[in-house]
Amino acid sequence: MQLEVSIQTCVSLPEAIAAEEIWQNRFDRWLEDVSSTDADALPEASSYELSFRLTDDGEIQSLNRQYRHKDQPTDVLAFAALEAELPPTVAEVPLYLGDIVVSVDTARHQAQQQGHSLETELTWLAAHGFLHLLGWDHPDEASLQAMLDRQVQLLDRIGTAIELDFSPHASGS
Repeated sequence: MQLEVSIQTCVSLPEAIAAEEIWQNRFDRWLEDVSSTDADALPEASSYELSFRLTDDGEIQSLNRQYRHKDQPTDVLAFAALEAELPPTVAEVPLYLGDIVVSVDTARHQAQQQGHSLETELTWLAAHGFLHLLGWDHPDEASLQAMLDRQVQLLDRIGTAIELDFSPHASGS
């Protein structure tokens, strides 16, 4: 199973955090995990694509205002492309999952509050956005907790441990 991730970094970050290979590897492993454990969550396709953008509070606030009518910055936005029913068989072209946009400014602040690294926070938010692209949502406390638990599993999959003893903060998507 192949996943092509288009990565755009619009802010200054250390190469160890912004490296395309690192993000490609994370999303590849998450896709592998989802396809083996949540078979219903992923439509069958020959390959997949998604866009991942690391930006600042100004840009994410603009997107949040335009698409969610909330004139404030947020941590992560996910724009799922799979909201419509797909035909039973997908063509041989890659299936576009959607776009994930993360504010590095907000992530930096949240990482300090939570006592972990910026890289961990960005990875946490990327996993949250990825699950949204696959149809996960959190309209109530129970579904939010299920989604947060699944995020922890995805982070475990790539060797990033995170404690879930804090109040949820991935609220933008």
